[in-house]
Amino acid sequence: MSSNTLDPLATALAEHRSGNLPAAEQLYRQIVSQAPDHAAALNLLGALCLQSNRAAEAVEWINRAIAINPTVPDYFSHLGAAYGVLGNHDAALASLRRAVQLDPRAANAHYNLGTALRNAGRLEEAVASFRNAIASDRNAPESHYNLANALAELKRLDEAEASYRDALRLKPTYMRAMINLANLLKDRERLGEAVEVLRDAVAADPKHLNARINLGSMLRDAGEFNEALETLQSAVALGPTSAEAHNNLGTVLHALAEFDLAREHYDQALKLDPKLADAHFSRAMCLLREGDLAEGFAEYEWRWKCKPFQRPFAQPRWDGSPLAGRTLLLFAEQGLGDTLQFVRYAAVAKRRGGRVVVECQEPLIALLQSCPGIDDLVSFGSPLPHFDVQCSLMSLVGVLGLRLEELWEGPYLSADPARVATWRERLSRSKGPRVGVCWRGNPKHLFDSQRSFDLRQLAPVQQAIGVPLIGLQKDAAGLIKESGLDVVDLGPELDADGAFLDTAAVMMNLDLVISADTAVAHLAGALGVPIWLALSANSDWRWFIGHDDSLWYPSMRLFRQAKLNQWQDVFGRMAEEAATLPARSDAS
Repeated sequence: MSSNTLDPLATALAEHRSGNLPAAEQLYRQIVSQAPDHAAALNLLGALCLQSNRAAEAVEWINRAIAINPTVPDYFSHLGAAYGVLGNHDAALASLRRAVQLDPRAANAHYNLGTALRNAGRLEEAVASFRNAIASDRNAPESHYNLANALAELKRLDEAEASYRDALRLKPTYMRAMINLANLLKDRERLGEAVEVLRDAVAADPKHLNARINLGSMLRDAGEFNEALETLQSAVALGPTSAEAHNNLGTVLHALAEFDLAREHYDQALKLDPKLADAHFSRAMCLLREGDLAEGFAEYEWRWKCKPFQRPFAQPRWDGSPLAGRTLLLFAEQGLGDTLQFVRYAAVAKRRGGRVVVECQEPLIALLQSCPGIDDLVSFGSPLPHFDVQCSLMSLVGVLGLRLEELWEGPYLSADPARVATWRERLSRSKGPRVGVCWRGNPKHLFDSQRSFDLRQLAPVQQAIGVPLIGLQKDAAGLIKESGLDVVDLGPELDADGAFLDTAAVMMNLDLVISADTAVAHLAGALGVPIWLALSANSDWRWFIGHDDSLWYPSMRLFRQAKLNQWQDVFGRMAEEAATLPARSDAS
């Protein structure tokens, strides 16, 4: 090969490395037109095409280079990367394995093979390849980062965290590693650490939009709503065309009970990206909260494209049409309270003429035996019988086309008579109104800090009724003692298995239940027991707006905060009402 051919290649490569791709491509093409067997130029032209998102063209050029010289590892490495972009995983793996064979110590070849294996879903093999890349070059942060990603997908979280930290040790401002580490820490319920990692990321690069969006969302999840608001407002200012920034800002405004402003940002997000599933889901919350069931539940179906929702079955989704003898699987997908609320519609589905199977949480199996319309109950993880169509319990209102006035189906649950009799005897000494209380929900719920309340808030209610409250809260002895209130703590005696059978029986012997927005409230409503629900100003969509009663449960009254996080007025109004409760006539 003459020196006058090498000079243009060096010039082209310099342009390529400087980022001047059009000039580099022109020079490469000149070389290969003059020297069609110039393998190095062919390979580099293919690499440039790959870099320019022209993977199919890249494959053609690199294969020509390999046909001329099949002994260069980089050629196969580039070819494998191009096949990977095209989604041809088998060809990508074959090319990259050949690159590794030609140079077992080439860190780049192992790295690219690991990437291809991960893209093909072969995570254990990907981990091995990334470890081989690190063994060849321990100072490449990308290898540690991608090893961490593969380990995280395998749920090997200790190893994943260590690998993210290795990547950051080598490159302290590696933004993708910081963001992924923060998400991993959140998954490990170390939210405070996650927030600090993202604060460091934003400090390192204040103009990094994704870091700022993630920090705002993490602060929201940590309940730091005011700081989250400031962070996401700055994200929108930094990236006004970012649909994700607008949607996440909307969720924080929603948490602060600024519903109209939240809706504006959801709508803007969808103008910017009509397929942004999270924004459709957010908009669904607004529509449903306003009582627009038809459009709200249509938007709600976008949740299947959001994390952490996952549609688990291949059978077709039921569209609400007559079942004509077919078997319908209704499955629970969210919390215990959601299952208790929506299982009532099994009876409506049953009236469409088929067999109804319900898959739900194991603790609810016994209680739901009393629910009409269910032919078979199956707990999560147990083998399912044959079924023809499926539908989530949470989708049924929309699928069935129900109107607001058609939501009640009950009482649709009942307590075990023998347990009811046992608890009647147990509670027979109560002389005043029997008022059961539950003040905490699942602490993992995103807005639990808003919906749960301190037991001491119930002091005016106890003073009004003049007798001990009846505690329905599990694991609450310490909180009851700290509160100073007179509470009969039934928690240790109630449903060690979480089945709600004793709780239901106790409720049937109460005059009233006062509860936070949690599963206990839905149980009382489903049983037809009088229930007063204490609601945050940022109440869940299902309680609609403008109501102090519940369209889901006629026995329920809603007591809403006038101002976010201010409970005093709520329990003051409850106390006024509680003072009129009569003493029980059956007290001994």
